[in-house]
Amino acid sequence: MSLSIADAIRQAEVPDSDTPELDKEVLLCHVLNKDRAYLFTWPERILEQSQYDAFSILLERRNNGEPIAYLTGVREFWSLPLKVHPSTLIPRPDTERLVEVALELLPNKPTNVVDLGTGTGAIALALASERPLWSVMGIDQSEEAVELAKDNARINDLDRVAFKVGSWCEGLNPDSVDLMVSNPPYIAETDPHLSQGDVRFEPLSALVAAQNGLSDIVDIAQQSRVCLRLQGWLIVEHGFEQASDVRQIFKDCDYRDVTSYQDLSGNDRVTVGCWLG
Repeated sequence: MSLSIADAIRQAEVPDSDTPELDKEVLLCHVLNKDRAYLFTWPERILEQSQYDAFSILLERRNNGEPIAYLTGVREFWSLPLKVHPSTLIPRPDTERLVEVALELLPNKPTNVVDLGTGTGAIALALASERPLWSVMGIDQSEEAVELAKDNARINDLDRVAFKVGSWCEGLNPDSVDLMVSNPPYIAETDPHLSQGDVRFEPLSALVAAQNGLSDIVDIAQQSRVCLRLQGWLIVEHGFEQASDVRQIFKDCDYRDVTSYQDLSGNDRVTVGCWLG
């Protein structure tokens, strides 16, 4: 079958996607190893059979629900290209709000920062890219995730960011951290959204927590108190209906200046607290 780029895009179908045209273009760009501008500059170019076959396979996988990020192996976060893998959560735009809040709270001066449950390293690398004087470490219980995060550090010339395997604050020295950040699992085990969309293909360990999605946030709030210096900050991302509960968790752990921040959709998405001992 001889099809041009324009014909291949026109004939392809992605019926269950909210962004079908974009999905088709991104997948074809991945096959051709070109950017989207190339598709519009050379719409008449005839695809090789192997390219069309590869495109067709990706379309079928997409129509079975697989996330675009897993199909291409890449997702952009904070303008950084990040490798992704089914062993890690796909970085999402909502999490950029956590990065913004962290940058607003602390200036570019020597600061020890730890990202708990770092996954792809998205948060740690975004913070390091904006604050060259910060010493940033990412921790994850998954060895596969830590290796992926290290790869992403190399890809983005941020080798100064350290990553290690561990469970939350395990192995961190007392009174050693100025800023603790985390996008932990916060979805309840019974949440119906777990059977819908991209999350069907993401690791449950990065999504689901007990106690209606709050158990890991409780653990982080309790453990961070030992590691944080006086006037250090804890920042966590959470579900849009969990802000009140998360603020109470922070207050019960004796954090002060507890505040929630909204995302671009106007939903409470990030809560911060200051450790004053």
